Amino acid sequence: MNIELFQTSLKEKGVQLSEKQLSQFETYYNLLVEWNEKMNLTAITEKEEVYLKHFYDSVTAGFYFNFKQDITVCDVGAGAGFPAIPLKIAFPEIKLTVVDSLNKRIGFLQHVVDELGLEEVSLYHDRAETFAHRPEFRQTFDLVTARAVARLSVLSELCLPLVKIGGHFLGMKGANLPEEVRDGEKAVKLLGGKVKDIHSFVLPIEESERNIIVIDKVKETPKKFPRKPGTPNKSPIS
Repeated sequence: MNIELFQTSLKEKGVQLSEKQLSQFETYYNLLVEWNEKMNLTAITEKEEVYLKHFYDSVTAGFYFNFKQDITVCDVGAGAGFPAIPLKIAFPEIKLTVVDSLNKRIGFLQHVVDELGLEEVSLYHDRAETFAHRPEFRQTFDLVTARAVARLSVLSELCLPLVKIGGHFLGMKGANLPEEVRDGEKAVKLLGGKVKDIHSFVLPIEESERNIIVIDKVKETPKKFPRKPGTPNKSPIS
C-alpha cells in the first residue's frame, strides 16, 4: 500500500489525514526501520507492507469505534506501537496510555512520541497483570485496545479490569474469532464484559481476514483479576 492509496483508502472510510499527519506517519516509518536494526520491533520493514499491515490495519479500529472525541484510551501490549500510535496520529483528540512489558520498546515509543510531537501520551513499562491492579488505572479508561495474538479469554483478563463501567474493550484479531468468542464467553462474563459487536472485513490488497470485537463493560471486575503475571496465558479462564 503506497502512501497515496493509504490516504485515499482511509478517506473513503471517513478518516481524513492532513499533510502534518501524513508526515508523522512517514517519520514513524523511518524511526521504526532505523530502530529495528538495533532491536527486534517488527519482521515487516518493507514500506508498502508497513503502511498496509501496521498503519492501515491499526487505524481500521476507527472504522468501527468513534475515536473523534476526547476519550481516554489504554493500549495493552503495544509492542512497536500498534494500534496505539497510528490511532493517536489519526485521532489526535484521544488521551493515550500505552503499557508494554519490555522497557526497550517503551524507550523506542518515547522517542517516537517526542519526534512526532504527540501530546497527552503516557507510556508505562509494566506487565498488564500488575498494571491493572494499580488503583489509579483500574477501571478508569473509556476504551482499552489490544492487537495481539493472545486468545480472547486471555486478552479479556488483561484488558477488561482497566475498562470503566460503561466503557469498552476493543480487540483486534485475525481469523478464527467465532471459535475464540465461544471459548472466551465465560471469561468475558466473569470479568464484567458483554460482547456488543463483531466486525469482520478483509485487509485491502492481500485480502487477509480481520476481525474487530467490541465488548461493553457492564459490571465491575472481581478484585482478584487479573491473576499473577503469566497465569492468564498458562491457564485461561474456561
